[in-house]
Amino acid sequence: MPITYKNLYPQIYAFENLHRAFRAARKHGKRSRAGVAGFEHNLEFALTRLQSELETETYAPGAYRHFYVQERKRRKISAAPFRDRVVHHALCRIVQPIFDTRFIYDSYACRVGKGTHRAIERAQEFMRHNQYALQCDVMEFFPSIDHAILRAQLAHPLADPAVMGLIDKILASGQGVLASEYTMHYFPNDELFAANRPRGLPIGNLTSQLWANVYLNALDTFVKHTLRGASYVRYADDFLLFANDKEILQRWRAQIIEFLQTLRLRLHETRAVVFPTRDGLNFLGFRLFHDHRRLRPDNPRRFARRLRGMAEKYNAGEITFEKIDQRITSWIAHAKFGDTYRLRQKIFQGALFERAQP
Repeated sequence: MPITYKNLYPQIYAFENLHRAFRAARKHGKRSRAGVAGFEHNLEFALTRLQSELETETYAPGAYRHFYVQERKRRKISAAPFRDRVVHHALCRIVQPIFDTRFIYDSYACRVGKGTHRAIERAQEFMRHNQYALQCDVMEFFPSIDHAILRAQLAHPLADPAVMGLIDKILASGQGVLASEYTMHYFPNDELFAANRPRGLPIGNLTSQLWANVYLNALDTFVKHTLRGASYVRYADDFLLFANDKEILQRWRAQIIEFLQTLRLRLHETRAVVFPTRDGLNFLGFRLFHDHRRLRPDNPRRFARRLRGMAEKYNAGEITFEKIDQRITSWIAHAKFGDTYRLRQKIFQGALFERAQP
C-alpha cells in the first residue's frame, strides 16, 4: 500500500524551518536587492509574522515580477517576492525528500547530488554501450503543466489538507503567468472548455522545479517499467533513450508521444529523432561523443559577448572586479567540463580590464 504523509504542515511553519528557508532563499537570491534587505532588516519580526500567517492559513502570495532572458531561446522568468520565496523553500524543505525517494535514479534536474554534469556523464556512459539514441524534449513544458493533473500527483502522498491548501495558493498565484508562451492544443476526448483549464508554472520558483520533476516522474516510470528502457536520462524536459536496436527506439518514440497526451504534453516531434551514437549528440550545452565532449559553439560566443560587456562596465567604473571574477569563475568551472583549454585561452586573450584613471 502506498505510503501517505499527514501532519506535515506544522513542520513547514516551524520557526527553525522558516529561518533555514530564509537563509536558503537569501543564498539563491541577491542580498543587495531591496526585497531581501527589507525582509532581513527586522528578520525575527518578518519570520514571526510569516509563521503566524501560515499557521492561521491566512498567508497570501504576492505579485510576480516578470522579465525575459535570452540564452539559446528567449524565456520568460517570473520572480516571486522574497517573502514568498522563503515560503517556497520552507515547503520544499519538508516535501521534497518525500518525492525524491519516488524519483528514478536517472532524473537529474534540481536534485541533491545530481545536476547537469552528472547527467552528461551518464549519457556518455550509455552512448558507449548503445549504437543508437533517441533525443526528445517537451514542447512548451512549463506553460503546459496542467494544474489538475499536477495537484492529483502531489496529493497522492501528501494527505494533509493544510499542505495542499498552501500548494493550491502557490499554484493559483502562478496561473496564467505563462499564458502568452502557451499555444492552445486540444487533446483526444477534450471537453469544450479545455482552453480554460488552469495551467502553467512560473519559471523561477523553487516549487516549480520540484513540481516539474513530480509531473514528469510519470513519464520516467512509464519508460522504465512499461517500455523497459534501461538506458534513459532525463534533465527537466530534455531526455535521451539509448538502445542497440533502431526499431525499438522508433517504437518507443510513438508510445511516448501517446503517453504524454495523458499529461497534456507534446514532444517536439520534428526534433525527436533516432541517430547513431557514433555521430555524437547535443545535450545540456555540450556536444557529446563516446570519449570526449565539447561546448556547443553558441555557449562560448554568448560568454565572449558578456565578457566584453563586463570589461566595458569595469573600465567605466560601473561594476566591481569581484562580481566579474564570480561570473568568470562560474563559467570556467562549467567550460572545463569539456575539452576547452584552447578555447578558453582564445576567449580571454582579447579581454582587457583596465579602469581609466580619475
